Amino acid sequence: MKNLLNIRREWLLLTIIVVIILAVGVRAPVFLTWRNGLDIANDSAILAILVMGQMLVLLTRGIDLSAASNLALTGMVCALLGKAFPGVSIVVLIAVALAVGGLLGSLNGWLITGFGLPPIVVTLGTLSAYRGAIFVASKGAWISDQDIHDAIKGLPREVWLGLPALVWFAFVVVALTAVFLKLRREGREIYALGGNPHAATYVGISVPSRLRLVYTLSGMLAGLAGLLWVGRYSIAYTELAAGYELTVVAACVIGGVSIGGGVGTVLGAVLGVIFIGVVNGALPVIQVSPFWQQAIAGAVILISVTVNARSERRAGRQILERQGVVA
Repeated sequence: MKNLLNIRREWLLLTIIVVIILAVGVRAPVFLTWRNGLDIANDSAILAILVMGQMLVLLTRGIDLSAASNLALTGMVCALLGKAFPGVSIVVLIAVALAVGGLLGSLNGWLITGFGLPPIVVTLGTLSAYRGAIFVASKGAWISDQDIHDAIKGLPREVWLGLPALVWFAFVVVALTAVFLKLRREGREIYALGGNPHAATYVGISVPSRLRLVYTLSGMLAGLAGLLWVGRYSIAYTELAAGYELTVVAACVIGGVSIGGGVGTVLGAVLGVIFIGVVNGALPVIQVSPFWQQAIAGAVILISVTVNARSERRAGRQILERQGVVA
């Protein structure tokens, strides 16, 4: 039943995206061009990478509010490393980004499992802690275009087989996430953990290890996104991507990933990213003030959460006796 609801939700979201594209295209035909499509895809690529990590966390009934701060801190570390060692290769920088991001993510997982703390409390704390660490590492200074390593700036501007490098990075991350969730035992256990943590424990799933795994993976993807973000915009500073974690969660929720855990698909999450990318690209074209974007995003989140809750309530079925009544 849940799979059927997910399919229906994904088709509905896809239809809405197509309607928005056609409606805006009627008013501004340039919106329907291949060039504009590539621009939207390029702008949405980093969001897609972050959404894949956030989706893994949400599936376990958790949340990672520190993703954007992880992105900023890892981006700053890579920028400082590139500035200190001009001869460092992009492969080393990517490895450093994954390692630093993974370390920051694993800290979240360790705090949650080791002390039994709520994920929202832990990641809210590390959100601020990581921002503070950026200030300490950079001494409050910005690293601007002239100080960013050429390899970092060059990577997001590469074009491979007619598509921007950022799009290829996003495609690989999405594909690996889909394979992980569908074909790996750990992926199936993540769904089981989110669906019913107590039952997952009874069938032998190591809940703490799976939680540490998803937060580490989320951190690694945030670290990769940090390197790409710094390269794309050629700047690193304390408030980099501040508040972006809300956009990441919004894309997940819009795509049908339940904040209650255990429900969500990679396809749905990708459609959520595309929806936000299309809306952000369409608003300037139809001359809507950027100040309305947050309000529109908030309204869409509320609607999506309501739809998800109602769908899950209809799909739910009580199987145990409760207060003398058997469903």
